Amino acid sequence: LDESGELLPLFEQRRELWDGELVARGLELLDRSSEGDGASAFHLEAAIAACHATARSFDETPWDHIVRLYDALSAIAPSPIVALSRAIAIAQLHGPERGLAELRALEGDELRGYVFYHAALADLSARANDPVAARAHYERALALARNPSERTFLERRARATREG
Repeated sequence: LDESGELLPLFEQRRELWDGELVARGLELLDRSSEGDGASAFHLEAAIAACHATARSFDETPWDHIVRLYDALSAIAPSPIVALSRAIAIAQLHGPERGLAELRALEGDELRGYVFYHAALADLSARANDPVAARAHYERALALARNPSERTFLERRARATREG
């Protein structure tokens, strides 16, 4: 969240403002939970969060490792949201066109009504220089927004897309 309590995309977050003590505690708990032979969905989700938390910047995020972690998570706890998150990570690794292909392959009832599926399509369409598709996806996402915070976030992203 930003200073006014609005949603803030990961790539806009200033990591130096993250709670370093909380991050360190999370990494310590992940390390302690890793003793043993098994890895649960919780371990994999925590490992994904650790990749984000330990990267010095958004651009230095190890997207290849995150994709592999999502692959492992999909194998033991498949869900539409895991597939969506994996597709977004693939877009970060291989570009928006590849991410759009991954997202389109997921089209189904589970995600059709999910606001952030359409927001991801909008963002990647904008990054792929398709403003017409981006606007259409933002309109759909706005229609699905569940609260004022989501609506404000989506309106801000749509406005930024329109303004280039």
